[in-house]
Amino acid sequence: MSWLVTGGAGYIGAHVVRAFAEQGIDAIVLDDLSSGRKGFVSGATPFVQGSILDGELLENAFERYGVQGVVHLAGFKYAGVSVTRPLHTYQQNVTGTATLLAAMERAGVDRIVFSSSAAVYGTPDVDLVTEATPKHPESPYGESKLIGEWLLADQAKATGLRHTSLRYFNVVGSGTPDIFDASPHNLFPLVFDALLDGRTPRIYGTDYPTPDGTCVRDYIHVADLAAAHVVAAKRLDAGEPIEPVYNLGSGDGVSVGEIMQAVAAGTGIAFEPERAERRAGDPARIVASGELAARDLDWRMRHSLADMVSSAWSARQAAATP
Repeated sequence: MSWLVTGGAGYIGAHVVRAFAEQGIDAIVLDDLSSGRKGFVSGATPFVQGSILDGELLENAFERYGVQGVVHLAGFKYAGVSVTRPLHTYQQNVTGTATLLAAMERAGVDRIVFSSSAAVYGTPDVDLVTEATPKHPESPYGESKLIGEWLLADQAKATGLRHTSLRYFNVVGSGTPDIFDASPHNLFPLVFDALLDGRTPRIYGTDYPTPDGTCVRDYIHVADLAAAHVVAAKRLDAGEPIEPVYNLGSGDGVSVGEIMQAVAAGTGIAFEPERAERRAGDPARIVASGELAARDLDWRMRHSLADMVSSAWSARQAAATP
């Protein structure tokens, strides 16, 4: 018996697969490689190349590998870009999730851990977001993730599906030198690429209602995130009580300006970031409580901001070395 990890060749997904392996749990990767990298998948891990929009492919994978559960990470994950590509975002994240759930039902696969997002909250009017905070997504991406949660809840009522959704925002760092964040839209790779190219990193938006004018977010280490996914899967396997949603939050916020300072310190490259206009779909502040996840999923911040920067920088430098 094994778990299928959709998007398992991506930055986050590959860490989740490694975390499963560390716990002695078999994992199967399904990825269309639109943003994932085959090199992130260990040669010992079965790999299925294809899309979650392909129901027949999913059913074949379930049967061939004796899949008992799914960690669903595949999707289009860029909030800013989703504003200009809403239909693509909905196809990948909503139609894709519905197709996956239908294939699971036909194959008798009855448990799923869903990678959701703090983007479902939009710009909350509270200092600390909890799972009960009203949801007001401000981008097609955030909307699509909230619809994904609804799909799981409705399918649970109809079929008894066991599920949980993990909400988080900025994932950084690296748990192993051979996996790095290669996204062209995420903050750390944008900053690192600029530094490696001899360019000055850029901050988008310095007039937000925050202490230094830059966006404030939860930044969590990818290895901590991966570990929480595995604990959630194990609870579902054991039939233990589990909440429908959890925030994987730090309980504290870090601004983009503070990130820039930490990067300068961690890389040893002094720079003063350029300042640019805001990007569409970026709320001013999202900081979430992780208390519920700490209770049930052994969630905690095991890595400092300095750890996040140093591990991410080491992995990115390794990737740049011939």
